[in-house]
Amino acid sequence: SALATTGGLANFGAESGFVQSPFHGGERMNRRIEIVGGGLAGLSLGIGLRQREIPVTLWEAGTYPRHRVCGEFISGKGVDTLDRLGLLKTLRNAGAIDAVNTLFAYRAQTTPVKPLPQPALCLSRYILDELLAGEFSRLGGELNLRSRWAGEYRDGVVSAVGRRADRATKSDHYLGLKVHARRVCLDADLEMHFVPSGYVGLGRLTDDRVNICGLFRARSKSPDLSERWRDWLRGPEESILRSRLDDAEFEEDSFCATAGFSLEPRFERSSEEVRIGDALTMIPPLTGNGMSMAFESAELCVEPISQYSGGECSWKELKRSIDWEIDRRFKRRLLWASRLHPLLFSSIPRSSLMFMASRSDWFWEKVFSLTR
Repeated sequence: SALATTGGLANFGAESGFVQSPFHGGERMNRRIEIVGGGLAGLSLGIGLRQREIPVTLWEAGTYPRHRVCGEFISGKGVDTLDRLGLLKTLRNAGAIDAVNTLFAYRAQTTPVKPLPQPALCLSRYILDELLAGEFSRLGGELNLRSRWAGEYRDGVVSAVGRRADRATKSDHYLGLKVHARRVCLDADLEMHFVPSGYVGLGRLTDDRVNICGLFRARSKSPDLSERWRDWLRGPEESILRSRLDDAEFEEDSFCATAGFSLEPRFERSSEEVRIGDALTMIPPLTGNGMSMAFESAELCVEPISQYSGGECSWKELKRSIDWEIDRRFKRRLLWASRLHPLLFSSIPRSSLMFMASRSDWFWEKVFSLTR
């Protein structure tokens, strides 16, 4: 469905970058903010700023609706962030459902179904991204679709461009695949299936659909996906994953893939730009925390950017404040996730982790909390 490419915000004083706020009797002049990237982080930041009547222009190279490689569930503090942004009810009205339990499987072995310490919120990105874009436009944000940012990352410009290029060695090429399917029977709302080259997550969605999303260590940067993507996602013969997907009806128009991204932890202070979401760093998908981090990083930036827009601080002061707050919020979970992730590509550590998660509720809840 079409979205307006220009919001209803009156833009005067554009040469100076200031816009007069209609709620302050003409006394406050707000600087315009440019957000580059219209994913979860960019759209959420734009919504938070427009709720404060900050003039915002958002640049997005693509359009909506669209499918993205994603686990399509929000697990962690991101649910509370959505509530504070006034978006949680909107997502539920659009069909978001709760996931309350999970299991882990490797070949023919599986853990018992475990309750999630905190329910996760499941919704397709095909619905979610367009929903957020529509809310941003409704609030008067200027949304430029099919438009790439050609300017410099100067004061007032936030990078939310998504995954960063992978500078890893030749042996560390990761490949992400996603597709929706019907006729998939799950024992838990969220299932994590380990395969020799990676892992595949299965998650319930609305309308009897299941999201199938996998991360694999590929031997080359450009593996042949024309037909093989089904084999990658189905897993090995005689595995529980294969039995789940034997009768699956894949919705091929939902298939998408991504590669060339880094899972090395990065921190805000290492960048000269203000970055949020995957533009800043990616947490390994196994944690199920990537969507939450996108929403959280956006929310953390709303107040300092509002202060900058109103002339209460400089961009340098804003950057210093955001550096400290984002690093404080994410450092621990990024470090723990980076230690856990390599173990899941080796059979002995992987089996040991599954055993401990099966036998010890304390261990399972501790790992869950450390990566969120």
